[in-house]
Amino acid sequence: MRVKEGAEQKLFEDRWSGYGSQSGIKRFSDQLSVSELQKLELFRDFEPEALIPIAHDISVATWERGAVLFEEGSYLDLAFYVISGTVDLYVDKHSESVRPIFNSTVLTGSEEAALQAAPPAPRVQPASRPDRPITFLSNMDVDIPRGESLSLGAGEVFGEIGSLNGWPQSATARVSQEATLVQIRLPALRELKKRSKAFKDRLDALYRARTLINQLSSTPLFAQVDPGFVRQLAERVQLISLSPEDRIIEQGAPVDALYMVRSGFVRLGQKIGDREATVTYLSKGMTLGEVELLVDGLDGSRFSATSVGYSELVRIERADLQMLLDQEPTVVRQLWEVAVARIQDTGYTRKRLDKADLIEFALSKGLVQGNSMLVIDLDVCTRCDDCVEGCASTHGGRPRFVREGDKYGQFLIARSCYHCEDPVCLIGCPTGAIRRTNVAEVVAIDDDLCIGCGNCANKCPYDAIVMHETGTKWPADATPAWLSGRDRKVASKCDLCHTSEAGPACVNSCPHSCAFRIGSLEDFQTLLAGGGGAA
Repeated sequence: MRVKEGAEQKLFEDRWSGYGSQSGIKRFSDQLSVSELQKLELFRDFEPEALIPIAHDISVATWERGAVLFEEGSYLDLAFYVISGTVDLYVDKHSESVRPIFNSTVLTGSEEAALQAAPPAPRVQPASRPDRPITFLSNMDVDIPRGESLSLGAGEVFGEIGSLNGWPQSATARVSQEATLVQIRLPALRELKKRSKAFKDRLDALYRARTLINQLSSTPLFAQVDPGFVRQLAERVQLISLSPEDRIIEQGAPVDALYMVRSGFVRLGQKIGDREATVTYLSKGMTLGEVELLVDGLDGSRFSATSVGYSELVRIERADLQMLLDQEPTVVRQLWEVAVARIQDTGYTRKRLDKADLIEFALSKGLVQGNSMLVIDLDVCTRCDDCVEGCASTHGGRPRFVREGDKYGQFLIARSCYHCEDPVCLIGCPTGAIRRTNVAEVVAIDDDLCIGCGNCANKCPYDAIVMHETGTKWPADATPAWLSGRDRKVASKCDLCHTSEAGPACVNSCPHSCAFRIGSLEDFQTLLAGGGGAA
């Protein structure tokens, strides 16, 4: 059913009003009609029924020469299509050491413990996680040598790789000649890929050309492999895009490929009695299918595999993998390490269904995304609120979290920022006020840059960002102009007290030592088992 015209325009304005006021934009379109969209080469093959529901997520803007569309490290939920003009992509800040996306040796904490044949003994770490290397970017979307640029003209698409995968942009985009661009928000981008094989093939071809070969070459699994073989493999693999609850494979079904997760989370389940229990999960960089492909006599998949949210996978056919295994013993060894660890880990989970329940809870509530989560032992907590007051006193009287949230066992997972691995709150901030601080995984908001638009609060899936009134109004000369005279608000969230040597005030202020900062699911298991520990 078609949305009424007035409602369509309101949806469009809700999505683009703040964006249209950005510096560097000369003209910003009203919502384009379906017939106007179909005049653009990018949408020419789509039927009206496919474009009507997503038209409000597509805009056209003309950018001035010299305008910066986005910088390295920006999180975007946009892809761009060049109608006219030129956009240059270049690398300025990026370091030469890049953490590989695909890494078959990546294990969950419990899998690593299983591989070492010892009981898991994770510790509750300080919020700063000093033992983890800090990597500004986790990939390179385009292979551009420092000091050089890649010029994109009419008909080119860019920004889609980071947008679809939740990665920070790896290059800066600057308009070198006044450019008119189609801007496509992520929900529309996903729908277009789903509706049109030709459109998906077009984006996949860009990913292969700009990114995939570099990512495969840089991963430890392929480090010793002949570059020519890697290039051939990049052309042969299948790129898979999954929606929430899409099934990848059923338990018992034949396994004819190795899957590599490039974004998102995959739930692995096994039948235990009359239920399917979640025995483990996969995240970015991990593989699926290595157990069945390596172990003789396993005719069917040991797991059912389901996408938790939106996921992107690379599928390597059995024959191609076998060629690789025949040539490279180092690849065999790495895959065996993962296979052994997963067999041991999932065997433990089958015996302890409480762990299966915890994994399912963590996946559904987003704990697997977090790098620092505040949990409170309700069996000890007296509800004195000293944790909230300590937070407020450290932040000018404004607390940065709410002592409410989901409960698991006797623990409350407070509505406090998780400082996610892939923080969607950073996507689309018009001023760059919310950002990583380059202090471990800390995500913080600069009050001086925040215009109170609410974008980050609306994006956060865990209700961890609160909008606060400041009691003041924006001056008449405010930029952008639409702020003039309005009540001034700021977004507020936990910043882990990263500027304080004392660490998080919420934990330090608790008189009963019942508040903890945890950095992983394994840390939470330690607390549940009575391990305790101080953050």
